[in-house]
Amino acid sequence: MNSSLILSNILNPPVLFFFLGMLAIFCKSDLEVPQPLPKLFSLYLLLAIGFKGGYELEESGISPQIAMTLTAAIFMACAVPIYSFFILKIKLNAYNAAAIAATYGSISAVTFITAQSFLKVLNIPSDGYMVAALALMESPAIIVGIVLVRIFAQTGKREAGEEKGEFSWGEVLREAFLNGSVFLLVGSVIIGILTGEKGWEKLQPFTQQIFYGVLAFFLLDMGMVAARRIKDLGKTGSFLIAFSVFMPVANAIIGIIIAKCIGISEGNTLLFAVLCASASYIAVPAAMRMTVPEANPSLYVSMALALTFPFNIIVGIPLYMNIIKTMGV
Repeated sequence: MNSSLILSNILNPPVLFFFLGMLAIFCKSDLEVPQPLPKLFSLYLLLAIGFKGGYELEESGISPQIAMTLTAAIFMACAVPIYSFFILKIKLNAYNAAAIAATYGSISAVTFITAQSFLKVLNIPSDGYMVAALALMESPAIIVGIVLVRIFAQTGKREAGEEKGEFSWGEVLREAFLNGSVFLLVGSVIIGILTGEKGWEKLQPFTQQIFYGVLAFFLLDMGMVAARRIKDLGKTGSFLIAFSVFMPVANAIIGIIIAKCIGISEGNTLLFAVLCASASYIAVPAAMRMTVPEANPSLYVSMALALTFPFNIIVGIPLYMNIIKTMGV
């Protein structure tokens, strides 16, 4: 792998602030980002990327290639949790396997944003419609995870009457499509489409000029959160630790092959690969806690947040870019 790609990614200011956050925990500093600022930063990032994506989608329109890319995004969001489930089922029960599979079938918006920043450093263009792919990939994995539980889980662990009373597909669908992050992201895309260039001119100072400053603060906090989660990795075992690193790479390679078949640009291919490789540590864990209470949250949360997220933003993004260049996408 080209070491210059790794270096350019590591020397990206938001990524360095992620390291600073981890270092603060390891050194037992009293540095802290006060609540509820991290939640506000998260909402801002979703609004900013959604609004920009909607504006660029309105500018470019829906071409056959964009339609194929969005279809491929939905396909991967459904396929990844299915094959991940059967790999995880080798060592885990159906509940934990389904919860982890859904986590890895969904996406991390911050990993996507970091990849956009990486492309900007390299002066490689990408298109705003990839934000629509981001929005479309978050919810399907939740639905697939629940379906897998319903099909494969040993229902004998629940009393039949209790299971019927507690489980509600309406609540599952509500959590999948109306949870805060999905709702804000999709809504921002729609507003960007409706307001077009005039709306973009009005909000550009807010959505663009302070964007990377907010991202740096958010990654500083995420570094501290990830460092605190490292102690939970002992509960996952070597099999799940290996899964947390190798499955994202495998998913990214599949995404790159699909992107090559579709014929999308180099920058868009990296963003698509990152979407395929990332794991949700916000929306899906919240949904899984409600719908699959038998699954152990310390497994899927610590895997996604303490291993896959840092791996992707430090090593994964430049690695996927190197694979893309090697394959000549």
